Amino acid sequence: MHSVAASGVFSATWLVIGLPLLGAAVLLLGGRRTNRFGHWLGTLFALGSFAVAAALFAAMLGESGADRSIDQHLWNWVAVGDFQAEIGLHLDQLSMVFVLLITGVGSLIHIYSIGYMEHDENRRRFFAYLNLFLASMLLLVLANNYLLLYVGWEGVGLASYLLIGFWQHKPSAATAAKKAFIMNRVGDFGLAVAIFLMFTAFGTFSFDEVLGGSAAASDGTMTAIGLMLLLAACGKSAQFPLQAWLGDAMEGPTPVSALIHAATMVTAGVYLITRSAEIFNASPDAQLVVTIVGAITVLFGAIVGCAKDDIKKALAASTMSQIGYMILAAGLGPIGYAFAIMHLVTHGFFKAGLFLGAGSVMHGMNDEVDMRRYGGLRKYMPVTFVTFGLGYLAIIGFPLLSGFFSKDKIIEAAFAKGGTTGYVLGSVTLVAAALTAYYMTRVMLMTFFGRERWKEAPVGAPADWHEPHPHESPVSMTLPMIVLAFGSVFAGGLFVLNDAFVNWLTPVTGFSHGELPFSVWVVTGMATAMVALGVAVAYVQYARREVPAVAPQGSLVTVAARKDLYQDSINEGLVMRPGQYLTRLLVWLDGRGIDGFVGGLAAFIGGTSSRVRKVQTGFVRSYALSMFGGTAVVVAATLMARMA
Repeated sequence: MHSVAASGVFSATWLVIGLPLLGAAVLLLGGRRTNRFGHWLGTLFALGSFAVAAALFAAMLGESGADRSIDQHLWNWVAVGDFQAEIGLHLDQLSMVFVLLITGVGSLIHIYSIGYMEHDENRRRFFAYLNLFLASMLLLVLANNYLLLYVGWEGVGLASYLLIGFWQHKPSAATAAKKAFIMNRVGDFGLAVAIFLMFTAFGTFSFDEVLGGSAAASDGTMTAIGLMLLLAACGKSAQFPLQAWLGDAMEGPTPVSALIHAATMVTAGVYLITRSAEIFNASPDAQLVVTIVGAITVLFGAIVGCAKDDIKKALAASTMSQIGYMILAAGLGPIGYAFAIMHLVTHGFFKAGLFLGAGSVMHGMNDEVDMRRYGGLRKYMPVTFVTFGLGYLAIIGFPLLSGFFSKDKIIEAAFAKGGTTGYVLGSVTLVAAALTAYYMTRVMLMTFFGRERWKEAPVGAPADWHEPHPHESPVSMTLPMIVLAFGSVFAGGLFVLNDAFVNWLTPVTGFSHGELPFSVWVVTGMATAMVALGVAVAYVQYARREVPAVAPQGSLVTVAARKDLYQDSINEGLVMRPGQYLTRLLVWLDGRGIDGFVGGLAAFIGGTSSRVRKVQTGFVRSYALSMFGGTAVVVAATLMARMA
């Protein structure tokens, strides 16, 4: 990995992290004195970070390929003997993509939040947490070593906990925050073990030395490190089997959902695997497991999304599935690394737009999230309808929109894997494409088309229920949605033009063309046909038929999908309950065994002491009698010895 020292514009790389971090510090430490302008200040720091990122990108475009990898040493962190761990930043083509995505989409979400959180009395604290989230994620993608990456990784976990549970007066929000935090600790354990193994094998945490030496390390070491990195990615990116927290995380304010799903938290796992490409390239077994996890999750999320009536949870299941596409592609190695990142970026545009659109719908519908209580909203919220609709077309892979280009590239890469594995993975991606088209068309039809079901009082409505009055959101909310809609439409086409995106990432991720078993046009035709099938089935069910106010029982699969395919029940049965029993056993052993032994020994010593101390009476005559008796015993023993 060739790197040059930061100079000129690149010496300001630290400002990308420093500005939002400063914003978080000012808003948190400034307290109520910053309430009046805190939201503006937080947004200004986010925009400032994006401006620095844009300047860095422009400067990077002016450099040759070999000089686009820049290191900036800030200060020494840990120095023990010959070992050195530094606070240093590494900016290259891969991290540049993430920096632009995080600061760009993050700034739009900040602007959107000005209107969305207008009436929240804790708005200043909310913007402080948003700034902290950006700073942590930026540190994660700019760190030049795994130890510093871990600091950003944990910062993202903390910020997500604070934002998911922001409305902590709601028990459901507090529970969701704890669930996300605890499940992510499992993934964090994987990253910590991977870092320990790296230090054992290479004596360093530096990207240059770890990744540069991975080809010469043993297969077992590389496989162990790769699997631990995958465990970390599963936790942060909500992949099987650590995906259960993502749906509950919707309890946070909608801008949080957009930030987590589009630009920050769930993208961290994809970055970690792609950044560690040399490790996975050195371990085909670890690569295969990555691909299997992605294939399972892409179907898991899609199936769950087909049965959700909560608009935010339907989109959350969609994120799980789309990240599955990216993880699957990353598991394909050099065939898929670039396409995983391409889909990550296009997904950042259309998924952020979809979540902000969902928030706009909720804003106009008294925070109602049940799509069975929507219908016919397109004429009341035209801007939201158009921008949400463009995001919908992009995510299902409508021809020539961004998702069409990025998702089809992953499908092609899956088939290009070759052999039976290629056919299986390609088939999985095609089925997922059909399911994506189905559940997203379902969301679109139930929300914006059909009868206006919100005019009727819901079953069991309280006595003070009143009819919602849907209306378009303010400009501060619709403007970011319009910008994201443009990205949803055009980003993919720009990326594939002259293979621009692949050529940009190849120096970091590498790239190789797989051998497709048939023409690219056949793959495109199959993908488009599957999308059309999903749209058609959803249209028949939700446009040609009346949407009932209460969800019908449905098949066993539908019931299971509504319950997230029993992921919570499985976690409870396999992990939580055994953990409780183990804890109780350890408590019993501690109480009866360890504490019993220590307590018994203490009682023995105490009892013996209480008996022995009775010899010390304080009476001189008793001591004299004891001395006389002792003397008599000694004399008698001496005489008996001589007589013998």
